[in-house]
Amino acid sequence: MPIRHRALLPELRRGLHRWRVPRWRMAGLLFAVVVIVLLPYLATRTSHDDAMEAAQLVTHSSEVKSLTYRIAYVTRSSEAAIYRLLEGDKDPSLVAKGRLAGNEVPALLGQLSDMTRDNATQQAAIGALGNVVNGRLALLEQALARIQHGDHAGAVAALHDAGTLFQMDQQIETVVRNEGTVLMERRAHARQSAFESGLVLAITSIAQVVLLAVIVLVSERQIARRMRAETRESQAVRRAQMIVQAVREPIALLNAQLCTLLVNTAFSELYGLPQEDQRELRALQEVGDGAWTDGALLQRLRDVLLHDRELWDYELVQRTVGGIDRHVMVNARRLQQHEGEPPVVLLTVSDVTARALVEQQVKELNRQLEGKVAQISDVNRELEAFSYSVSHDLRAPLRHIAGFTGKLKRHLEQHLDDTAAHYLEVIGTSATRMAQLIDDLLVFSRLGRGALRLQAVDMQSLVEEARALAESEAGERNIEWIVSPLPIVIGDENMLRTVWQNLIGNAVKYTGRREVAQIAVGVERDRDGEYVFTVADNGAGFNMEYAGKLFGVFQRLHRASEFPGNGIGLANVRRIVARHGGRVWAEAEPDRGASFHFSLPATELAEARTTRRSP
Repeated sequence: MPIRHRALLPELRRGLHRWRVPRWRMAGLLFAVVVIVLLPYLATRTSHDDAMEAAQLVTHSSEVKSLTYRIAYVTRSSEAAIYRLLEGDKDPSLVAKGRLAGNEVPALLGQLSDMTRDNATQQAAIGALGNVVNGRLALLEQALARIQHGDHAGAVAALHDAGTLFQMDQQIETVVRNEGTVLMERRAHARQSAFESGLVLAITSIAQVVLLAVIVLVSERQIARRMRAETRESQAVRRAQMIVQAVREPIALLNAQLCTLLVNTAFSELYGLPQEDQRELRALQEVGDGAWTDGALLQRLRDVLLHDRELWDYELVQRTVGGIDRHVMVNARRLQQHEGEPPVVLLTVSDVTARALVEQQVKELNRQLEGKVAQISDVNRELEAFSYSVSHDLRAPLRHIAGFTGKLKRHLEQHLDDTAAHYLEVIGTSATRMAQLIDDLLVFSRLGRGALRLQAVDMQSLVEEARALAESEAGERNIEWIVSPLPIVIGDENMLRTVWQNLIGNAVKYTGRREVAQIAVGVERDRDGEYVFTVADNGAGFNMEYAGKLFGVFQRLHRASEFPGNGIGLANVRRIVARHGGRVWAEAEPDRGASFHFSLPATELAEARTTRRSP
């Protein structure tokens, strides 16, 4: 017996305890009466059904026999009509009678087969009968056709063959005899069923007495079990209510009219409901002094109940007790109660005011950060424009200095002493070096301003070009190269060529003091799937404390007297790699070589070829 209202459990338990003995005895007695009346009725009905079935079987057998005799009769009638035509009878109806068997017998055979479909023996006999009858009908049709064409001798021969080759008396007798055998078996089965029904009736009468005794015992045990189950259920309900009340997240149950059926302590505290009214029906719109008057939210709650649509993370601002505005997040889903009870809505509320404030602060900080980034971008653009303008404007004065220094040297060639010649040479050399620095600075500026011309770039080919250029500048030096397979990537070919020329050129330059220089070029994939290219050498290396200066403009870790250079090549490398969405870094130890790495996004078009060479 389902408990429909948990609040009535104590009253139901007391009533059940007071009335359980007479109530269950009455139920057992009613059940016994039903069994006593029902079993004889069922047994009688079974006997009646068996008798009706036997009568139907007799009728069925009679119909089978009648249909069999009908086939024989129609066939012989058609045959007799054909004989009369042979004798010269001019009755116009004889032709129709002669064709009657051919028109009716096939359908009769099909009907006979359908009526005996459940009997394999009869099916075989009827099949044999059909073969004989169909053969006989074919010859009768042939005889009739020959009569119409005046071939009486052929018609007589066809009729003679029909009577001798396709005799159907034996098949007719077989079908009739089989049906009689089946009828006898079915009558015997009906008598056996009647006997068994009587036996069952006697046994059920004895079982009825036993059943009455069992009912009493079982009912008592059932009552005890039900009482224990109800006690456990009541305890489970109380524990569930304790858990709901202990949860610090506001929870409410709503009915179809969006009235509160049950709210927990957290809900009452948040919206100012008295503790004693937690089970009182109250419209949700009246809770919390208008906190639940959002029409869109109320409609969504109705959709949850009507269409079983869950409501997830619906965020809004509510003014709760004390006039405090709170950011809350509402979730709801439909709950199905016991069978026969209407569904309810489980409503949970999460106070996310603190999170909303943090998000607002984060948005403000992001806005400020975006402003700072924009300012820095403007400054960078101004610096680039300034460096480009300065570099461009300084080229003309430097050309003038170099040109007039040469003219002055030629003009005073016969009057120059060694000191004056040295001064003029220093001026010319410095002007030339500054012109080179300005050209490099212009290149650096263009690398940050020009548009990328993206295309498929074969890194293997670029490395081979840079290697050939470096070897031509190295002269007769002994250099061992190890070049791993390199992929094809998407990038600006000219810019990436500059990267390889700078890195490989530096590797050749800083291994100049080694008897045998070793330079390795390789690639691997990192955890993010990017390509990481490496150029490693066994050259002079550097102190990692100063690694941060490597990629700055005009920054050098070695004196120009040790290794020539202008200190802008690695700055170009960093700018090019950054514009391709990658990064560049270096690892080294003093006098033990260095490894320069740069990464590029893995936009691979094909597997590249690689070679491992050693000159």
